[in-house]
Amino acid sequence: MTGTPSSPSLAAQTFAGSYGAVALAAYEPDEAMFARQLLSIQAQTHKEFVCLISVDGNVERVQGIVKRTCGDDDRFRVLGYDNRLGFHHNFERALKEVPAEARWVALSDQDDYWYPQKLTKLLPYLDDSALVTCQARVVSAEISMTDPDPAKGELTDRKNVGAADLFANNQVTGSLCAFRREVLDLALPFPSLAAPSQYHDHWIALCAMAGKGVRIEDLVLQDYVQHGGNVVGESSQSLVGSIRNTFRFVRRYEGNASPRSICRIIYKTGLGWRTLMARTLLQRGQPAGQPFPADLTEALDVYAKPRTVRLVQLLAGGWRRRNVPMMRVLEILLGAVFRPWCR
Repeated sequence: MTGTPSSPSLAAQTFAGSYGAVALAAYEPDEAMFARQLLSIQAQTHKEFVCLISVDGNVERVQGIVKRTCGDDDRFRVLGYDNRLGFHHNFERALKEVPAEARWVALSDQDDYWYPQKLTKLLPYLDDSALVTCQARVVSAEISMTDPDPAKGELTDRKNVGAADLFANNQVTGSLCAFRREVLDLALPFPSLAAPSQYHDHWIALCAMAGKGVRIEDLVLQDYVQHGGNVVGESSQSLVGSIRNTFRFVRRYEGNASPRSICRIIYKTGLGWRTLMARTLLQRGQPAGQPFPADLTEALDVYAKPRTVRLVQLLAGGWRRRNVPMMRVLEILLGAVFRPWCR
């Protein structure tokens, strides 16, 4: 869904009071920030939900924090796992446990802070869209916990884009979004690639684009807390930072920093993850048997069987529209260059 969305339909607010699920992925959380986030979810003005907390190791500690914070509120359920899978598949574990009767799903990080009306304001937009994303105040943990004024701090700048630009540069941050439950019919199980670019929210966004679309609303409904433990965070891209991250990730995911390993991680991070998502979507098809939207079909065709000229054209268009930063364009095109080294 592109352009400027209209207000949610007043004729049928089918999602406004509906039952849903909040999927929260936890890993060695800071107790103060985690408890504060749990309380912000508990204080939502929309009360009809279950909060599924998937723990990526050290289950007993998280259970204790949840019990001390939420008391006997049986909406909060800890899913105990001792094996660590990483944030991508930890979210997947939580989403696999979403109850059949849930009509919507919202994703939550362990250390943000939701404003009380977040769900109440977001859910009505699902009447007309498969997924909706809000904006957030980007602040440090200290400021978030001491200065509640939403007007103070930088804001995220997510925006509505077409399928090709969403493929290249994700606009959907998981912790800011809510989506229809049927998106999971296409999204699960998650595609998997041993690379730092495999993001659950990017994949879910494209699955939503295959249905009733993605919309971004300029509603500031939470704090997006930045600290040293962020998996991704909200930061500007630079050439030096990208090179530093490449060497950090190549040792983690490839085991060494040989030239071939560096080529593999650059390919996976840029083009490889997008090719995997495109091929997975094409393989699964639409659950209802209907064709994908035309702009998504074009993007799927380009990324599933990458051809350099068409890829350059697609990325150049996104850059001209100011939806795809040059660093992302270079990252993907370098992946195309190094692709032969990955066979």
